[in-house]
Amino acid sequence: MIKALLLIFEPGMTWDKIVLAKRSVSFVLFAYLLPLIILSIAGELFGLLYWGRHQEIVGEMRRISTNMAIYYGSAQFVMSLALVFGGAKLLKSFAGTFHTRHSYGQCFILVAYTLGPLFLVRLLDAFPFMNPWATFAIGIILSVAVLYNGIPRMLEPDPPHAFGLYITSAMLLIIIGGLGRFLTTLVLDGKLNLH
Repeated sequence: MIKALLLIFEPGMTWDKIVLAKRSVSFVLFAYLLPLIILSIAGELFGLLYWGRHQEIVGEMRRISTNMAIYYGSAQFVMSLALVFGGAKLLKSFAGTFHTRHSYGQCFILVAYTLGPLFLVRLLDAFPFMNPWATFAIGIILSVAVLYNGIPRMLEPDPPHAFGLYITSAMLLIIIGGLGRFLTTLVLDGKLNLH
């Protein structure tokens, strides 16, 4: 969580430290990503169970059952991991079109750290009057800003290709992140039942 905050406020220096540390995918997954995702989901579920959820259409608070909260939390967890793993795979494919070769590990670490602010801002979803799309917008804007400093340091593309890789990567994360948010919102509203 501290690393996500540092990436927001000191992105250049933090990315330099990440690159120099040369952490493995498993280290980043278990020491950074999973705790951050679990913390954000736990905070959101606490708010849903304690305060409920404000419904804009009828203007009242709706209580969420424990079963629905667990189901929603599970969907949020799976979507978060799919966003990181799928985003890394797609980023690796996109990076290959810019005449560079990168490992999946490099792309995974870049995407995992880049999406840290998105997962961190999701803690605001614990408050009942917070619109989930507002937290997504704030989080993805911060993540795209973090990505700007991460691509040249992690992937080291050729200077003429760096901005194109940044734009395509940012659009990719916005689209798949928005799709994930849409699906989890449908789950919370009871409109998508996968069991």
